Amino acid sequence: MDDIKVVELFAGVGGFRLGLEQTKNRIFDVTWANQWEPSRKVQHAFDCYNKRFDTGEHVNRDIGEISDKEMADTNADMIVGGFPCQDYSVARTLNGELGIQGKKGVLFWQIIRFVQNTYPKYLLLENVDRLLKSPSNQRGRDFAVMLSTLSELGYVVEWRVINAADYGNAQRRRRVFIFGYKHDLDYSNEMSKENLEDIIYKNGMFAQAFPIENEPNKNRVAQTTLSSDIVEVSDNFKFHFYNSGIMRDGKVLTIDTIPKYENALTLNDIIEDNVGDSYSLNSDQIEKFRYLRGPKKIKRTTKEGHEYYFSEGGMSETDALDLPARTMLTSEASVNRSTHFLNINNTYRTLTPIEAERLNGFPDNWTDTMPDRMRFFCMGNALVVPIITRIGNQIEKIEHMTKDSFSQLKLF
Repeated sequence: MDDIKVVELFAGVGGFRLGLEQTKNRIFDVTWANQWEPSRKVQHAFDCYNKRFDTGEHVNRDIGEISDKEMADTNADMIVGGFPCQDYSVARTLNGELGIQGKKGVLFWQIIRFVQNTYPKYLLLENVDRLLKSPSNQRGRDFAVMLSTLSELGYVVEWRVINAADYGNAQRRRRVFIFGYKHDLDYSNEMSKENLEDIIYKNGMFAQAFPIENEPNKNRVAQTTLSSDIVEVSDNFKFHFYNSGIMRDGKVLTIDTIPKYENALTLNDIIEDNVGDSYSLNSDQIEKFRYLRGPKKIKRTTKEGHEYYFSEGGMSETDALDLPARTMLTSEASVNRSTHFLNINNTYRTLTPIEAERLNGFPDNWTDTMPDRMRFFCMGNALVVPIITRIGNQIEKIEHMTKDSFSQLKLF
């Protein structure tokens, strides 16, 4: 089996690469990676990436400054990346070309520019699950713009919202994963014989890697057809995308699917022994956490003098050690409502950076190249590495697939 040359965009500290390098057949070769944090003098994530990986070209520049030729020279077979969720509305300029309304959404279009310069066999993208619903005043538009664009470029697209804890991991972290593959692959030719429902439930990449129940949740099934005019989609499209789906030739089927749950790791399984005092909390900090996590009804006044009440429900005083952790955010290093608050043998403390790494499936001290607050920030942005490994294992089977082996693929 030949290696798959991978380009990693918005690489962070290398979660995609780490996951792909741990697959069964080890055929993924990340030959080019880009990581750039705007407005930061010190590029902590890139420095970590550069230290942990010693092959391929690592580029620390704004992706908008990467030339078309530099992109084309990567000869990518696969593009991966977790890109920021922005506003993806488009407009047609006077000369008929597509443009972006405002300054948002640029990074997704840089992915598209990379695709246009390389036409890789595969795409694997990751984002927060609210992408499927944004923007709030035109639900589903942003995702539809992406699907319509990829359809015009000749890709079939599957997606799945995956909660890492549903498939054995120690963190309840929900992310949407988007898998695209070119129409002219053997895999695509064979899958074109399958109906869309069977691809979602049984035969698709996500169905094989992350099994689901055979019935939808609350009969939530929807279909639509995307216009090939991306401006039309941007201006008028509104639709409810569910957590699983497929787009082929502009036709969309989406289903609210139910995972076949696997026993998950818990906070107890990843906490360190003999943690230093620097992560312990004093009485004032403990009281602050208790207040932040408690129920509230606070009277506030707007600039215009209008009075209103801000209400917030209570949550458990400390995080349950016998359950998977809550979703870790980039604010994990600060004292706030979302920060994990632990009571271990009557000692109150926060997570350690190593525990944060373990929640995402990274090796211990992967991010020890940077200050603690940045370690938490990077882990709050990172994906769960074992999820990528499972996806990579399935792509390896797809890559090996021929017409004769397609029936065998279904047996995995």
